[in-house]
Amino acid sequence: MNPVELSEKTADPVQVVGMSFYFDQLTIERAKELGLNVFEFYGLGRGGVLGNVDSDVVDRAFTFFHPNTMAFLWARPRQKADPVATASEHLQQAYAFADRTFGAVPAEVLANFASGAHRVVAAVAPGHYALVDGYRQYPVPENAAHAAYLGAILLRELRGGAHIDAVKEVGLTPVEACYLQDATIFKLHGYGDDDVPVVNPALEEKKVEAEEITTRTMADFFSVLTDEECQQLADGADSMFSALASPVPVNG
Repeated sequence: MNPVELSEKTADPVQVVGMSFYFDQLTIERAKELGLNVFEFYGLGRGGVLGNVDSDVVDRAFTFFHPNTMAFLWARPRQKADPVATASEHLQQAYAFADRTFGAVPAEVLANFASGAHRVVAAVAPGHYALVDGYRQYPVPENAAHAAYLGAILLRELRGGAHIDAVKEVGLTPVEACYLQDATIFKLHGYGDDDVPVVNPALEEKKVEAEEITTRTMADFFSVLTDEECQQLADGADSMFSALASPVPVNG
């Protein structure tokens, strides 16, 4: 498998796997223990990897959310809990999710995925993708399931950052890009009926172009891998994605 094929094949699995712990039932319960709701835990947890920063920094990193959501996701919960500490707690919930989910995936498959994912991310120059930089401050765990899941989160944020660049390059607004991506997610990101853009063929063509640019950018990042390593990364992404439907505890 070559890097372009890998970029195409892993786009959806990595997106879904990397976010699957966000609203898991045990994540919801942990949020309550911390005095937060799960959306506040998400906002502080994901945004907190950037540090105890102002809302506009998080808004730029998240990009596709309505700016008004920053009060709910960041500004108000930031008064309840320290973002940096919450980010560490959030990542621990990711690892707990991996422990509950990937027991049927062979350890070698997880280890190979982790090795490839972290090699890709390590080769990305710092200073451009804020959330990638934020997550790679954490050490790569020795535990294969944890290392693989951190790798999935990092690859998801890397593709997200690449897509933000692509959307800007083709001249789409975040509102347009978010709506064209998924009308349901559009509402979850804080937009209402008044925010719905006028969709026409030219706008849809820009979205297609943005996806193509994103795919090419990720392929460039994946070029540090051999064809065999590309296949291993794809196999790991597929295996973790399949495990979501039938989770098995690790060592359980």
